Amino acid sequence: MTFKTLLDTWSSEIRPRETEETYEIRLPVDDAARIHALAELFPAVDRERIITDLLSHALDRLEAAIPYEPGAEVIREDEFGDPVYADEGLTPKFRELVQSHKATLER
Repeated sequence: MTFKTLLDTWSSEIRPRETEETYEIRLPVDDAARIHALAELFPAVDRERIITDLLSHALDRLEAAIPYEPGAEVIREDEFGDPVYADEGLTPKFRELVQSHKATLER
């Protein structure tokens, strides 16, 4: 999701599925001021939703930034016929943990 998409989402007010669990955080003053400013710019969107969406966007970008570490197993060939190796870095383990926690949270 791009920040442009996020702004468009806030304008149209499409709500994602949420967990029953809540998370309490304390923000640095500068970040809190920016959250309040966004809430004022988008009065139909509450601060919790802004924080949730920004965190989701940051997590997407963080996951995309996890470096690929090629393993020994060839999983396919690319368009030039070169081997593509299975990722043995943090990404597969992260995704496995995400799925496990997601299953727990959805119960």
